[in-house]
Amino acid sequence: MSDGALAAMLLALDPEGLGGAVVRARPGSARNAWMQTLQAALPHGTPMKRLPTGIADERLLGGLNLGATLALGAPVAASGLLAEADQGIVIVPMAERLPAETAARIALALDRGEITGPFGSARPSRFMLILLDEGLDDERVPPVLAERLAIHLDLDVETPAQPDLPPVAAPDYVEASCKVADALGVASVRGPLLAVKVAQASARHAGRVGVSEPDVALAVRLVLVPRATRLPPVEADMPPAKPPPETPPDGQHSSDANSERTLDSLTELAIATARAMLPPGVLELQAGRAQGREAPGRGAGVLRNSPRSGRRAGIWQGPLRNGARLDLVETLKAAAPWQLLRRREALDRTGVLVRRDDFRIRRLVKRAQSTTIFVVDASGSAALARLNEAKGAVELLLAESYVRRDEVALIAFRGETAELLLPPTRSLARAKRALADLPGGGGTPVAAAIEAAGLLASNVAAKGRTVTTVFLTDGRANVARAPGLPPAEDADAAVRVLRSMGLKIIFIDTSPRPRSEGASLAAAMGARLLVLPRSDSATLAEMVKAA
Repeated sequence: MSDGALAAMLLALDPEGLGGAVVRARPGSARNAWMQTLQAALPHGTPMKRLPTGIADERLLGGLNLGATLALGAPVAASGLLAEADQGIVIVPMAERLPAETAARIALALDRGEITGPFGSARPSRFMLILLDEGLDDERVPPVLAERLAIHLDLDVETPAQPDLPPVAAPDYVEASCKVADALGVASVRGPLLAVKVAQASARHAGRVGVSEPDVALAVRLVLVPRATRLPPVEADMPPAKPPPETPPDGQHSSDANSERTLDSLTELAIATARAMLPPGVLELQAGRAQGREAPGRGAGVLRNSPRSGRRAGIWQGPLRNGARLDLVETLKAAAPWQLLRRREALDRTGVLVRRDDFRIRRLVKRAQSTTIFVVDASGSAALARLNEAKGAVELLLAESYVRRDEVALIAFRGETAELLLPPTRSLARAKRALADLPGGGGTPVAAAIEAAGLLASNVAAKGRTVTTVFLTDGRANVARAPGLPPAEDADAAVRVLRSMGLKIIFIDTSPRPRSEGASLAAAMGARLLVLPRSDSATLAEMVKAA
């Protein structure tokens, strides 16, 4: 039986102890078959609820039954999806897009086994959570939920065959799980605890009295390996095993020695299993998530309040002004509990009586689109290499901009002026035409480049976009904007104006041997300094995204 099928059986056997699973797979036959296996293993009639990623809090946790409240004139509660899924399953498609606030509320329900509904009422909510991860390589489900779910499956990756092991009792599997978790760099204590539960469930499923080596190996594959942030040590790096005593003093010491040897062999088996299971590249992704870094390509712009467009992010009480949109349903819910009292005060009025204090305004947010402005030094003998690097980086970033609707722009400076070669665009064909033949050579008009970048950035920011400006230069100015003006002083004056705009700036020193001019200019800009004397387009694009 495959690990996926075994995981479905174990989830059905101990849904509350294991919490659920993160299933990474695109929609298709493999995922459908796994879901059918899980459903077949569960008792008949088990509730199954699908949770949309954009679900409102009222539908998730419960709220006011508007119709019943208006009919009775008194508040009537309506149950939420988590309460309806009690003793059942909650399935979250596209879980990588689940908002952080929704994930936090689900995690709280998992921990408590109940939810606080409307009017402070507590309702049982014990459910198994299945997160269907359909994201790209750098997209993952919310960590606050992933760490609470024991089993992590990747149905798109074929699991290597595991050797058949005899059912040997493993009394030290708890300590072995902790040692393997430490060897793999699993920071959360939930990892080894959930691995112990999976090993116990595996033994129960196989009809064994105690946990054996196959159960521990399965727990390592399903629980600890997906959480790994580093490779386990090889045998050469591990401390040498302690030699057994020549003559045990008594039977008790002999038993302790046998137990220690059993623990060592069990730990070595589990670590070997983990090393064989780790696919290439997974450690970089896991390490980035463990340190709380946001994956590249996400977070293209900040979320901003919008009066008329965007996705719903809650409601607030307030007057209708500045183009705000009234939430009619929430307004009626606010007015419904007071209808009996208001009708007594206004006997001549009919219908639903709504007052100004009942107004509920929709809070809408939308992600501000992002623009990256490249300001490239095209002067000197090394200009061709720098322009080629910038060209490749712009094209790489443009290839990702179609999904996020971001833009890039390019300013090249040489001689006495700075020229806007590529206005903000998402068109890859237009970018390639503009970048096909870039001139190079001449002086270094740093002040003119800073002025042009500031002007373009201010125009872009005025449209509500998030702006990042990337300078690629050695910082050694030798041409001023006006004759007779020292180039360094002219550059300092332009920098003061740019810094007052409060922009996000990245300064990449491209000189073969970085000098103090670049560092001083970056500090005056308030920019993040990256020293990259030997770069390529892919490295440049990755460093810009990371910065």
